[in-house]
Amino acid sequence: MSTYQWFVFFLIVQLIHGLGTWKLYEKAGRKKWEAFVPVYNSIVLMKIINRPSWWTLLLFIPVINLIMFPIVWVETLRSFGKNSTIDTLLGVFTLGFYIYYVNYTQNVQHIADRSLKPKNATSDTISSLLFAVIVATFVHTYFIQPFTIPTSSLEKSLLVGDFLFVSKYNYGARTPMTAVAAPMVHDTIPIVKTKSYLKWPQLPYFRFPGYEKIKNNDIVVFNWPIDTVYFFRDPSKRHVDKPIDKRSNYVKRCVGIPGDNLEIKDGIIFVNGKELILPERAKPQYSYTAVYDGKTPIDFEFLLKDMNVTDGAGFLTENRDSLYIAALTAESAERLRSVPGILSVTRNISKEAENGIFPHINKWNKDNYGPIYIPQEGKSVDINLENLPFYSRIITEYEGNKLEIKGNSIYINDKKETKYTFKQDYFWMMGDNRHNSEDSRYWGYVPENHIVGKPIFIWMSIDGINDGIKNWKIRWDRMFTTVSGEGQPQSYFKYFLGLLALYFVGEYFWKKRKKVKA
Repeated sequence: MSTYQWFVFFLIVQLIHGLGTWKLYEKAGRKKWEAFVPVYNSIVLMKIINRPSWWTLLLFIPVINLIMFPIVWVETLRSFGKNSTIDTLLGVFTLGFYIYYVNYTQNVQHIADRSLKPKNATSDTISSLLFAVIVATFVHTYFIQPFTIPTSSLEKSLLVGDFLFVSKYNYGARTPMTAVAAPMVHDTIPIVKTKSYLKWPQLPYFRFPGYEKIKNNDIVVFNWPIDTVYFFRDPSKRHVDKPIDKRSNYVKRCVGIPGDNLEIKDGIIFVNGKELILPERAKPQYSYTAVYDGKTPIDFEFLLKDMNVTDGAGFLTENRDSLYIAALTAESAERLRSVPGILSVTRNISKEAENGIFPHINKWNKDNYGPIYIPQEGKSVDINLENLPFYSRIITEYEGNKLEIKGNSIYINDKKETKYTFKQDYFWMMGDNRHNSEDSRYWGYVPENHIVGKPIFIWMSIDGINDGIKNWKIRWDRMFTTVSGEGQPQSYFKYFLGLLALYFVGEYFWKKRKKVKA
């Protein structure tokens, strides 16, 4: 829905509210016209139901308002003496339209000094749970979101089994675009494995200002632009057209920001003509082939485990003279070269064109790519049939234009064009595990409206998370470590335990002191 359509929808909702409540407003000593004035009517309603005015804000926050509407319907009914269980159920299951019946047919009286204290333990529990869900949803949406690393594309920087906190405020929190969705889950409701949202209606994209911009080498969480899977790792291979904010969450390193020119030469990234120098914590990996003399005894299983090889390895020939290692850092490759019996270690570099490489023109591969331009909001590029594959998805899918090719001419929104001006920023995301990462080399640019946030903190890390609970092992050295920063990661877990111990000791003596005074 466009902004104009949402405005019209908003006015219709206000009219529906006014028509269904104006008599109740009068019975509460208010003017009937107050039931029809947008936003103001909500503030007045909070006074009528004896709730704080700031509840009005919750009615206009997407997703949270889905929880608040039933609460307000029930509170409105109870403020006019409709307290029975059947009244509550009718208020909720008629989507508030039961209030119409009360408004026009019932001679009710407003209870100005109604007690807000729950009448029983069940009501108290439900109220507490609803409040907890509202607070958690607000924090999850606008401040901090938990995230789990599912793949090895950033291995050595972020490991499979790392549990992260992702900041929404660093780059600016994005308001939900999917208006009707279950709180605190992504695209799938756990256990039942069904969609957690309705595709319609959709809110316009909006992002609050952040206090920093995405920089080269930042690790970023974003919605996978070409996601069409029913849910992540769905074995049935079902396809579905997802809203932007319900596409699968990916985490990669941003190697190209808006306005950059990017090129990959023999696996090395160059930005604006200079090699991209990765931070100290980054450990890029490539696949290697090692030649073995076949005679010197080597415990390969121990060797690979000791070098922390996580993506597998295997012999390429029956006589076991050639070993393929899927992912290895440069430091581990040097160590392997020093092992007696290893004759050579060579980094594998793709030379031939690969079909699956963006923009699918059979020209480049994962190790030799570009140069390409990373689009920047407000900047224009010349477009022609040769470079159109780079920008066609941007023009149509990401920026909502109609694109046609007639002969040798390009038409955008039925107008012949030789230039195109970008409406938003774009980014180039890649994994540090260069030969085992599904990233921008395969599906292209990441639009700014797909950015979710910045990983800032690892609060838990479990080795063997996919091997069953019995095989789990906590990586204590990674708990309470920062994702970014200078130098090697440092765990703050011991400091956390120390502060926790001080809290409990302090609480014990505080209570003991209060007892003595009493």
